[in-house]
Amino acid sequence: MTQNETPIVVVNDASCLIDLRKARLLHLLVRLPYRLVIPLPVRESELIRFTPQEWAVLDAGIAIFDLPPERVAEAFAVKATIPKLSANDCFCLVTTRCHDGAILLTGDGLLRGVAADDGRRVHGVLWVIDELKRLALCGDDILAAALELWRDDPTVRLPAPQLARRLALFRRA
Repeated sequence: MTQNETPIVVVNDASCLIDLRKARLLHLLVRLPYRLVIPLPVRESELIRFTPQEWAVLDAGIAIFDLPPERVAEAFAVKATIPKLSANDCFCLVTTRCHDGAILLTGDGLLRGVAADDGRRVHGVLWVIDELKRLALCGDDILAAALELWRDDPTVRLPAPQLARRLALFRRA
């Protein structure tokens, strides 16, 4: 990226932040060369029970995006059309619409599908692992430990073949 280029916006939803927290990768997430954004309602959500120290790490690297009223109305229109999406999912989707070329970082299957159908770029925590590796922001041992934790955590739902492939790669290195 040249000095005049604006970094790509990555809109973070609660599911990925929670999984990255479990794997102790929040401090590395904020080192990625993207403009990380979290919609205000997601930041204030009861779903994200982070410690003040964890929020301090995130707040240093993630901008809070307060949707303008017309965009809040747009989020509620999405919710009315697709009631299975949570309000926070809708806020994340609409936030990606507010930033050209934004990436939605989510682990929620329904939201991923809706966002892809809406023409949005969508990634999950495995993409974060790939980016950390590509940019050499940490050692393979840290990435392997994160993958093992996710593999062994029944609340983290990642595609087993992709997870196993990455784990084998990091163990060889």
